[in-house]
Amino acid sequence: MPTAFHDLSKPLGGMLNSCDRPRISGNRGSADTVGTAMRALVTGASGFVGRHLVDHLRADGDDVIGLDLGRGPDLRDHDAWRKVVAEAEPDVIYHLAGWSDVGGSWKDPWETYEINVLGTVSILEAARRPGAGTSIRVVLVSSADVYGTADPDRLPLTEHAPVQPRSPYGASKQGAEAAALAYGRGFSVPVVIARPFNHMGPGQSPRFAAPSWAHQIAAIECGVDLIPADRPVSDAEGDAHVVSHGDLTPCRDITDVRDVVRAYRLLAERGEPGQTYNICSGRAVAMQEVFDTLTGLSSAPITGVVDPKLRRPVDLPVLCGDNGKLRAATGWTPRMELAQTLAAVLDDARRRVQAAGGSAENANG
Repeated sequence: MPTAFHDLSKPLGGMLNSCDRPRISGNRGSADTVGTAMRALVTGASGFVGRHLVDHLRADGDDVIGLDLGRGPDLRDHDAWRKVVAEAEPDVIYHLAGWSDVGGSWKDPWETYEINVLGTVSILEAARRPGAGTSIRVVLVSSADVYGTADPDRLPLTEHAPVQPRSPYGASKQGAEAAALAYGRGFSVPVVIARPFNHMGPGQSPRFAAPSWAHQIAAIECGVDLIPADRPVSDAEGDAHVVSHGDLTPCRDITDVRDVVRAYRLLAERGEPGQTYNICSGRAVAMQEVFDTLTGLSSAPITGVVDPKLRRPVDLPVLCGDNGKLRAATGWTPRMELAQTLAAVLDDARRRVQAAGGSAENANG
């Protein structure tokens, strides 16, 4: 991954001129080039999706300023963000930073709301540039979790489906969307809202389901079983190694992260301000299928065991979206099959576990 991010422990002032700007430059004319190269500011640039987005923007020839918690202000510090954006002078802001752990939001809803709602307001306030005449385009990354429990008759969900979140995380994303639309109506900030459904790929934290299973599988292949040796073993398990998981009955619409970031770039250029776009495959997959596909890729015999601690207080039985609006506006279509994505997730876990000496617990970075 690129490392040419600006160090915000040093002042931006005097550094952002046309010849010397903190940027990550790419190659113009790649297969995914959509038009004129842009100067982009990416919040959450060192996160899972942020790293993939930066790579994709570079490939499209964009100049990228990547900021994150270690290289930028706290999202809730709106004055600091106003100064950063004013000096960076981006054409577009991709706002990815925020609280992303749905399960963890139940443990700390207060901080979830603060980071995702007030943090978004900080970015919007910086983007509207009072007195500058024109506002900066913003691609706000929301989440399909805002839909909450959907009526099966409404599946797949369009952008007109009722918004009724069932978790603090989903509610915080709904709040961020409301703020974005208000800034569009009241201050003419050109905001495009992206509503990605579940997405995964190499580099994702093992705090999430599929990467967690992949890390456990990779550790088993290295000769390390993460399940306690004194745990009772059922006859059904036999000689198989055990991977722990939560509820596998929910069905999710899963897209490869590399397809998702392609959609973000297309929306920056072709999305209509004030509009919301689902980013999804259009197909619901049972988490049991995801688990079975991953374990089937292992060189070791694997069986699963339910860990009650991994169950959420409230989970959505089915979540599946309609990507027709995105396709019509941008020409986007997903390219990666789920099996390809899961193979990449497992290969990434193998590399990380091997680099950590066979320990999945030390391979989380």
